[in-house]
Amino acid sequence: MSEPRSATLELARELISRASVTPDDAGCQPMLTERLAEAGFIGEDYPFGEVRNLWLRRGEGGPLFVFAGHTDVVPPGPENGWTTPAFEPTERDGMLYGRGAADMKGSVAAFVTAAERFVARYPEHQGSIALLLTSDEEGPARNGTRRVVDALSEQGIRPDWCLVGEPSSSERVADTIKNGRRGSLSGRLVVQGTQGHVAYPQFADNPVHRAAPALADLINTEWDTGNDHFPPTGFQITRVEAGEGANNVVPGSMEVDFNFRFSTEVTEARLRERVTTLLDRHRLDYKLEWQLSGEPFLTDRGDFIDAAVRVIEQTTGQPPALSTGGGTSDGRFIAPTGAQVMELGPLNATIHKADECVSVADLETLSGIYEGILEELLAGQMT
Repeated sequence: MSEPRSATLELARELISRASVTPDDAGCQPMLTERLAEAGFIGEDYPFGEVRNLWLRRGEGGPLFVFAGHTDVVPPGPENGWTTPAFEPTERDGMLYGRGAADMKGSVAAFVTAAERFVARYPEHQGSIALLLTSDEEGPARNGTRRVVDALSEQGIRPDWCLVGEPSSSERVADTIKNGRRGSLSGRLVVQGTQGHVAYPQFADNPVHRAAPALADLINTEWDTGNDHFPPTGFQITRVEAGEGANNVVPGSMEVDFNFRFSTEVTEARLRERVTTLLDRHRLDYKLEWQLSGEPFLTDRGDFIDAAVRVIEQTTGQPPALSTGGGTSDGRFIAPTGAQVMELGPLNATIHKADECVSVADLETLSGIYEGILEELLAGQMT
C-alpha cells in the first residue's frame, strides 16, 4: 500500500490541476480562502479588471508577517512538449510535474500548510500572519500586487516582513535567499530618417546608419561599477526593427527596444538623463518612451534575514547564500512600503519550461522552513 500524500503535496496537486493562466485564477484563491478560514484567516478580495487578488490575514496587531505569491502561471505551450499534460499533476521518481509546480504553486501550498501547523501550535501567537496572492504576476503586473499594496497602504496596513515564494534555489532547496533585486527600466527609441531608393542615397537619410554609432556608445558605456550587493548596471538591446522588407528601400525610421537592470548606485532619472544626453550628442532625430518596471531594493542582514538563515542552516545543514541576481518579482512593489523582503522558494531549473517540476521532498522541506521562520519571529504569546 502506498504512503498517504502529505498535506502540502495534496494542496500543490490541487492548485496545479487548475489551469490558471494569467489573468485567470481558475478558482485557486476562493479555495484557499475557504481552507484557511478554518485556521482563523479572514479573506478580502481585491479584484481589478480581470485580475483576482486575495488578502488573507489572521490577527490584527503587529508585527505583520506576509507570505506573498501568485496563483497564475505562464501558458504551457505545445502539448507535445510535455511528457504528461501540463495541468494533470503527475508524480514520477520523486518529482511533481505540472505547470506552476515550481513557479509558484508549490510555494503557495507550502505557505498554507506552514501557516496551518504554526497556528495549531501557537494559537495565541504574536502579531499577524497574512497571505497576499495575485493572478497577475506572470502578466503585465499592473492590476496585481502593486494595486493591492497601494490599497492596503491607504488603510495604513504595511508589512514588517514579507516572504515571496519565488523559486530562488539553484542547486539544492534553500541554498539561496534573494534579499534584493535590481531595478528594471525599459526604453523604446524611434529614430527618424528619410525613406528612399538605395541607388540614390543622396535623396535618403538612413536612420540605421545614423543610429549605429549611438547604439555602440550605449553598449560600451559603463553606467556604474556596482557595489557589495549588486553587480554593475547592465544595458541590453532587445529588439531592432527597420525597413519594409524590400532590399532596395532605405528605411524611413528605426525602432530599438532596450532594457537596463540597474543597481542602487544609479537612479532611474540619472539613467534617462545620460541616455538622452548621448543621443543628443549624436544629433539624432528621435522619440524616446520609458517604462519603469521596478526600482532596486535590498534587505540587509537583520532580524528577518537572520531568522531565515538560522532555520535553513538547522534544516539543511548549510547556510544559504544571499543574492540579488536574476530578474524581478512582486517584491519590488512591497519593498517601498518599508517592509523587509526576501524571496525563498524551490529550485528554478524548470520554471517556464515544458515538464516543469518540483521535488516532493523539497515541498516538505520548504513548508518546514516557512514554519520555522514563523516560529522564530512570532511564536511568543500576544500581549
